[in-house]
Amino acid sequence: MTGELSPIDKAKFAAAKQAASLVDSGMRVGLGTGSTAAWLVRCLGELVREEGLRFRGVPTSTRTAELARDVGIEVISLDEARWLDITIDGADEFDGDLNLIKGGGGALLQEKIVATASDQMVVIADAAKEVERLGNFPLPVEVIPFGMQTSQALIEETLVSMDVMGRQTTLRMNGDKPFYTDEGNHILDLHLGRIGNARQLAMVLNQIPGVVENGLFIDICDKVIIGYGDGRVETRDINEGTVSEAQLDFAEDDNIFRDL
Repeated sequence: MTGELSPIDKAKFAAAKQAASLVDSGMRVGLGTGSTAAWLVRCLGELVREEGLRFRGVPTSTRTAELARDVGIEVISLDEARWLDITIDGADEFDGDLNLIKGGGGALLQEKIVATASDQMVVIADAAKEVERLGNFPLPVEVIPFGMQTSQALIEETLVSMDVMGRQTTLRMNGDKPFYTDEGNHILDLHLGRIGNARQLAMVLNQIPGVVENGLFIDICDKVIIGYGDGRVETRDINEGTVSEAQLDFAEDDNIFRDL
């Protein structure tokens, strides 16, 4: 079955499988949202079914919660967990300092809350997500519906004084209607091209009335696991300053592929 997967999907699976090995029984685990995080949930579900792994997962979206329950993971809320041992999530971009852009899946608010309530945040990604400088991927900003156009205008005005290449902002759509987050908010995607000072931009954006949160994750990620289409994985630990590599074998009878 793995032979039918694209190289990108193989890379995502390799990173997810390696990250799943970080979860031990008894842990409280933040479960991210998006295509790469979905691979992780499937890998963890296989460990629950086949090896008796027992942990409690805190999902960052309703769709992650549904998938987790489907594969046999015990799901609890962050309030029930109070604090997490680890959060594993994907990213839309990451740089050499492991700063991130997240929110392509629309769950940036819950993802950031869960990540910052964890002893460790691990990002899983394919190699294409690594960039020299953040900004090519549109930066998501979550805003409340009330006065959304005013918030958008204030954001565009603020970008004039920021070190960015572009300033176009667009309302994220779901078909012919605005996209809504799990919290009932909208997302504005900022097409910046390049972000010169991500830390400054993250702080400034969150001062704008109507802005709930932005997709810049600064000094939150502790480790990134990069997957490749041939099964190689590279793990970078920003705290330890280490880089390690491993080779995973793709098993044709991996149970997670049965539903694909």
